[in-house]
Amino acid sequence: MTDYFSVLSGWLIPIKRAMNEWDIDFNSALADCGIKTTDFKDPESRISAERVAQLIEYCNLIKERHDFAITVAENFHPGTFHTLGYAMMASNNLYDAFKRIERYKKVVSNTCSIKIEEGPKVCKLVLTAFLYESTNRPVLSRNSIIIFIATLVKFARECSSHNFKPQEVNLNWSNTEDMFQFLGDFFDCPVNFDQNEISFSCDTAIFKEPLLGGNPLITQSHEKMLNEFLSRLDKNDVVQIVKNSIHDMLPLGTPTQTDIAKQIGMSLRNLQRKLSEQDACYRDLLEETRKKLALEYITQGHLSLSEVGYLVGFANIGNFNRAFKRWTNFAPGEYRKDKHLA
Repeated sequence: MTDYFSVLSGWLIPIKRAMNEWDIDFNSALADCGIKTTDFKDPESRISAERVAQLIEYCNLIKERHDFAITVAENFHPGTFHTLGYAMMASNNLYDAFKRIERYKKVVSNTCSIKIEEGPKVCKLVLTAFLYESTNRPVLSRNSIIIFIATLVKFARECSSHNFKPQEVNLNWSNTEDMFQFLGDFFDCPVNFDQNEISFSCDTAIFKEPLLGGNPLITQSHEKMLNEFLSRLDKNDVVQIVKNSIHDMLPLGTPTQTDIAKQIGMSLRNLQRKLSEQDACYRDLLEETRKKLALEYITQGHLSLSEVGYLVGFANIGNFNRAFKRWTNFAPGEYRKDKHLA
């Protein structure tokens, strides 16, 4: 069976803009790289990651340059990431935005994983490219990796109140013949080659600074759309489907596993078996969903604490207070005051 890795067709937005800057005919380039325009009429359509990598290399070759990936990143548009892009822009801070791409990265592509490592002084975003099982070759080309990392840095610069720059960038390949010297100019920080990871790091305080367009109401509505998108993307992902159902049913009270099974048209026994196959437990999914929503609702000053508790399924404010303290070591009111949310 052939490996198939894909990226969201939204990537063609900045790619087309970059081609316009480089005076490259978009339609001719797509045809030469075997990409049909009918492949991305639907905003949720996906394109072979291999084809996109060929398209990037095509542009470099036709102009005898190496830096097309940076031009693509400079043309970042939130639609590149579908709803995820707008949710990131409305996040509280860069840390929250990058945690969203860590959580919903499958929306953008299934070619790699993203992990945010938080330290007291330094936060690091680590990208791990997946491998083709048949050849053990990385799915992402070097240019594709550059586009991804540079796009996230460009996003940070667009949304933060200062000229964001990483502390350093690490790449796991050699700078043969100084082909990648342009990266230092774009990132404006040390770029280290021959490393054992692909990552960029930043001062934790900068990651936690409020973003200009932060709006928790917007991110919540977008996350609901993203959860539904993920469910459509992978209909076999029972964990995601259960989380979506818990999210929808919580304002009506705490849903039991039997309630959820009925909601998604599955027997209780079958649901338990499928969750077990994914190493998941219903009680943990319920707790995780409640905690996540509570931490988002608590930032919304127009909601009373009892309303927050109600929205995450607690009919009794005392039970909500105990659960919230278990999650954060703070009572809800103390948490709001400590985070300057009151």
